[in-house]
Amino acid sequence: MAPMKTRAKSMGDALRKAITASGMSYLEIERATGVTRASILRFKRGERSLRLDKADVLASYLGVEVHWKSR
Repeated sequence: MAPMKTRAKSMGDALRKAITASGMSYLEIERATGVTRASILRFKRGERSLRLDKADVLASYLGVEVHWKSR
């Protein structure tokens, strides 16, 4: 899967967009990453945040890259 090339306001927004853009079911993502469908669903709905380790796994799998600027 190619890295996601879009600007998002936050890492959470980027992950939500990448989940949607992947076209994969929550079950497929769960099987590939170990992040449960329930966690993904609550995250997508904005009901809960993800732990950093889970967000990192999803970002890596979905090709979301984080870039920062030094100030």
